[in-house]
Amino acid sequence: MKRLPLFVIIFLYCSHLPAQTLPDSIAKRIDSLFTKWNSSKSPGTVIGIIRNDSLIYAKGYGMANLEYDIPNSPETIFHMASVSKQFTAYAIVLLARQGRLNMDDDIHTYLPWVPDFKEKITIRQLLNHTSGIRDQWQLMAISGTRLDDVITQEHIVKVLSKQQELNSKPGDIYNYCNSGYTMLSEIVKSVTGKTLRQFTDSAIFKPLGMNNTHFHDNYEEIEKNRAYSYQRKGQNGFSNSVLSYSNSGATSLFTNITDLSKWVMNFYKPVAGDLQDIQQLTQKGKLNNGKELNYAHGIVVDRYKGWVHYSHGGSDAGYRTFLLVFPDLKTGFIQFSNLGDFDLNKVFILADMFIKDAAQINTSIQKPVIDSSMAILKDSLYVKKYLGNYISEEGNLFSIELKQGMLKYKLNNQPKVLVSRGKDLFYNLDDAAVTCAFSIKDKDTIINLKTLDQSFILHKYNNDLKLTDDALLKYTGTYYSPELDCSYGIILKDHALFLTNDKYPDQKIRMTGTDHLNTNTWWMYHLVVLRNKKNEVSGFEVNSGRVMHLKFHKVK
Repeated sequence: MKRLPLFVIIFLYCSHLPAQTLPDSIAKRIDSLFTKWNSSKSPGTVIGIIRNDSLIYAKGYGMANLEYDIPNSPETIFHMASVSKQFTAYAIVLLARQGRLNMDDDIHTYLPWVPDFKEKITIRQLLNHTSGIRDQWQLMAISGTRLDDVITQEHIVKVLSKQQELNSKPGDIYNYCNSGYTMLSEIVKSVTGKTLRQFTDSAIFKPLGMNNTHFHDNYEEIEKNRAYSYQRKGQNGFSNSVLSYSNSGATSLFTNITDLSKWVMNFYKPVAGDLQDIQQLTQKGKLNNGKELNYAHGIVVDRYKGWVHYSHGGSDAGYRTFLLVFPDLKTGFIQFSNLGDFDLNKVFILADMFIKDAAQINTSIQKPVIDSSMAILKDSLYVKKYLGNYISEEGNLFSIELKQGMLKYKLNNQPKVLVSRGKDLFYNLDDAAVTCAFSIKDKDTIINLKTLDQSFILHKYNNDLKLTDDALLKYTGTYYSPELDCSYGIILKDHALFLTNDKYPDQKIRMTGTDHLNTNTWWMYHLVVLRNKKNEVSGFEVNSGRVMHLKFHKVK
C-alpha cells in the first residue's frame, strides 16, 4: 500500500481536530524553533496556525512584560504595525462595494487639504503605494520629530498638507508609502463621518467576533493584557522601545492571535464582506506602463512552493508581526514578537512543516534549473569597463567586481552573483527577476537595475576622491526646508564634513563623488548637492528612498 506524504497526513489529521491540538511530534518540532525564547528573562514571540475553520495551534514564548514577569500567550494583545494596512484597505473595499466611493476617484474629492501637485492621485494609487507621495515617518524624522514622540493623526496631516513636490509621477513607480494609508483613514472618515476605528469595528471586527481588536488611536488609552516593546541592549540585556502613536491607517491595529485567526479564515470563508470583496482586496496593482505588482490593497500576493499566498509584515518600535495565508489550502500562519531584532522568517519555516511543494503534486509546474556554473563568464574582457562603484538617484550604493571568472556585485552591502543573458544584460543567480542592463552614454557608465516591483538607474562614480579642507569648506553652511520648516547645518571638523541638527547627534558625511553626500541616518542617508549657475553649492535635495526631491536651500 502506498504511504501518504507527511503533509497530507498532517492536513487530514488537523482538519478533524478541535482547536489547539496537533500531533505531539509536530508540536515538539514547532517548540524547538523557539527554545531560546522560552525564557522568563527575555521578550519573545507568539504563533498561531490556522487550518480550515480552526486555530489548530497557538502558543506564546518569552515575556510580554519583563518588569512584571507577565508571559506571552495567544491572548496577549500586540501592536500590529503595517499588518494594520490590510484592514484599512478592506474598509475602503467595503465602501467601494457600497457605492460610497470609487477606487479611481481623485483623492482631492475627499481630502481638500492635500496640496495641488498638478497631478491626479487616485484612491487606488494610495492602496498600491504608487501615489508618489512622500512617506510620513521619514518626513517627520527629517523635521526633528522622533518616532518615539507622541504622533497624532493631526500632526501627520499637517506635515503632509505642506508638501510641495511628489517623489514621482503617480502610477509610474512602486514606492512603499505609509502616508497613503493615513490618507485612506482620513478618506474613511470623510465618507462615513466615523473614524477608521469606529467603522472597522462595526463593519469588520464585530461581524468576525474579533472582540479584542481595534485601531488604537489614543496612546493614553489603557489596554489590558498588552505586550510591551523591547530592543536588545548588549549581549543579554533589553531596553524599552517606546511607541506613543495616536494615529491610524498605516499602523496602530491592536489584536491577538485568537482574534487574528478569524481574519485569516475570512480570506477563504468570508463573514465580513464576501469573496468578491476579498478578490478586490487581493487584486494586484499595476503601474502606468501596465506592469503588474505583487502588492495589492494592503497585502502582498505572491507564490510560495507554487501556492498562492497573501502576506504582510509589520515593524514599529520593538514590535514585529507577520501574517501568511494560503487561501487554496485554507491554511494560515501568524507570528508576533515584542523584540526588535526578532527574525520573522520563522513563519516560512512553520509553513514548511505543513506545505508540500506544489511542483511535486502538479507535474505541470516546473522550476527553472539554475546551475552556479552558468555564472562563469566565457569572455570577461568586455565587462571590465563596467567594474567599479555606482549610486542611484535614491541613494542605493552598488559595486561590481570580476572575481574568479564571475561577475559579482553588492547592492547596499548585500553580495550577489550575476549570470549573463546577453552581451550587456545579466540576471541575479538567485533570482532571475532581478536584472542588470549595462550601457555607456557619452562619459557616463550606467546600470539599469530592475527587480520585480522596482527599477533603479545607477551611475558610476570615482571612489578615490580626496578633497582638501578648502574644497570641503564650500559645502559648509546652514540649510533650510520651507516644506518642513526646519534647518540643518554642514560643518567641517577634523578634515571631514558633518551634518548637524539640534535634535540629533552630529553625523559624519561620506563623499560619494562631488555631488552625493551620504550619512548613517535612515531618514537622510543620501543628499544630492544643488548648485547655482556659478557652480557654487546652493543647497541639497534629500533623495533617500521614500522621500525624494525634498529641497533644503543654503541660507546666505
